[in-house]
Amino acid sequence: MPDSPFCSLTSLAPPDPTPQAITRVPNPRTSSGPYDHVTTDSQLEQLVQRLAGHSHVAFDTEFVSEHTYRSQLCLIQVAAPDTLAVIDTLKVRELEPFWRLLTEPGRTTVVHAGREEMGFILHAIKARPATLFDVQVAAGLVDHDYPAGYASIVRRFLHLQTNKGETRTDWRQRPLSPAQMEYAIDDVRHLEELWQHLEGRLDSLGRKTWMQEEMAMWLDDVEESFIRKRWRRISGLSGMPRRELGIARELWHWRDSVAESRDMPPKRVLRDDLLVELCKRKSADPKQVSAIRGMQRSDLRHIIDGISDAIARGLALPEDELPGGERHRAPPPQLTVLGQFLATALAGVCRKEHIAPAMVGTASDMRDLLAFKLGYHDEERPPLLASGWRAQLVGPLVDDLLSGRAALRIGDVRSHDPLVIERL
Repeated sequence: MPDSPFCSLTSLAPPDPTPQAITRVPNPRTSSGPYDHVTTDSQLEQLVQRLAGHSHVAFDTEFVSEHTYRSQLCLIQVAAPDTLAVIDTLKVRELEPFWRLLTEPGRTTVVHAGREEMGFILHAIKARPATLFDVQVAAGLVDHDYPAGYASIVRRFLHLQTNKGETRTDWRQRPLSPAQMEYAIDDVRHLEELWQHLEGRLDSLGRKTWMQEEMAMWLDDVEESFIRKRWRRISGLSGMPRRELGIARELWHWRDSVAESRDMPPKRVLRDDLLVELCKRKSADPKQVSAIRGMQRSDLRHIIDGISDAIARGLALPEDELPGGERHRAPPPQLTVLGQFLATALAGVCRKEHIAPAMVGTASDMRDLLAFKLGYHDEERPPLLASGWRAQLVGPLVDDLLSGRAALRIGDVRSHDPLVIERL
């Protein structure tokens, strides 16, 4: 799905004057039954009333993010017992009843790779679903692959095929064809069955609490990413001096403000590579700003003054307000080698335990754990592998290796996991 945080919840549709029955659309896959096509506020209210009687609701979205500051939400697909529905969000004016339904206590919301879906809810009503179950996360906790696509998870766990067409659809266009609607419905058709199957697998492995813990942390991270300004995501900041980072931060905030006011993607206001070059030049002179190759576009000329002002603010920042000034005791260089080595061995352990190695952590996470255990970790938060279910899975193994109670050796060199851990 596109990588953009929020949806546009407004539309130019006229008010809904009188209640209308939901349109029931025959499904080309007759064995799956028809689905409801919701196009008015009153129809959405009827759907929400039906969904309110269920303890779980699965949903997915189709949206376009290339042209606007926030993604334009085009469809919401919904599945619940005896219910399949598509909400046309370009026609339905008031979506809040649906978002509120998901936050009611006692109801489980089922999604696949639901980061964007959570962004829609947070932006609309600043609230979380009461209980969230992401089948992608659950699959990573019971199998070897993470992050896995929806079609892959359906095929692996349910042994079914999904609709692979319409991946390049412009979901803003109307009317949508039956094939496009069928593709959209297919994205939620199996979510309920996946949830039930994966919940059973988690239960049999004793990992339901792992899933609950992971979803809580996952939601915290999603909420923080949508609320906090992530200026450090600018490409090319690595290794920059603090003053240049200060300029980058000011330019990022300026760019973000302009993009929001114009409802356009920030990188269309000013590309990352140009922003980084401006930081390196460290000049607020409009003439020098204009002289940089790539800054001669006609649409940039009238914002040169704004760029110059942002650079000037970065240049004027006091030293103690510049980013990147945190001081940490540098860990010994061998931790990088050990981190990579142990992460490779851990991957084999994960596969034997039926959990995706990528779900547990990276070589960098392992290095952070080693630094933590050897007294080189100065962060306020413990590293990822030192808390929660990951500490339960990884901690004893690393402790035994560091203390000499366990050793690594090469086993079958032809095996997918040639490193073997032996307890001494």
